Amino acid sequence: MSTAIDAGTELFVTGLRNQHAVENQAVSLLSRQVERLENYPEMEARMRQHIDESKVHAQRIEELLSQFGESHSALKDAGLSLMGNMAAMAHTIAPDEVIKNTLANFAFEHFEIAAYKSLLTLAEQVGQGGAKSVLTKSLQDEIAMAQWIDQHIAPTTMRYLELRRSGATAGV
Repeated sequence: MSTAIDAGTELFVTGLRNQHAVENQAVSLLSRQVERLENYPEMEARMRQHIDESKVHAQRIEELLSQFGESHSALKDAGLSLMGNMAAMAHTIAPDEVIKNTLANFAFEHFEIAAYKSLLTLAEQVGQGGAKSVLTKSLQDEIAMAQWIDQHIAPTTMRYLELRRSGATAGV
């Protein structure tokens, strides 16, 4: 292997480890949020679906890493999971928690989309064509979730406002 391919493969493996940690962060973040969505059943259902998708994404990445004789980084996984839990808890004190979470989730999904696009570029550069189909499946799930959130920003905001005006618990 040439030095460029070695460096590219190393970067690809690092990117896979990073994305595995991000998927674990997503599971932690969404799991904390979903516990508090009793007044938003449609959002709760979609988030539960995406938690399951994120678990599948992490499994796919583990399989890709094993092809290189590598595994995920337990330290990165733990660190980002902790950050996900802390981010979810930070919004719980806000009266407009559901809106803050929606906006943060929209940004997070776009971060994941960008990360998968970067991994796809690296896969192509290091001759990992088989990885491209697996990564593309995960990218498509992230795009679908980002689109779902985008379509529900206004309805979520309106639902929050309706609940708040009626005196009901609006944040969750």
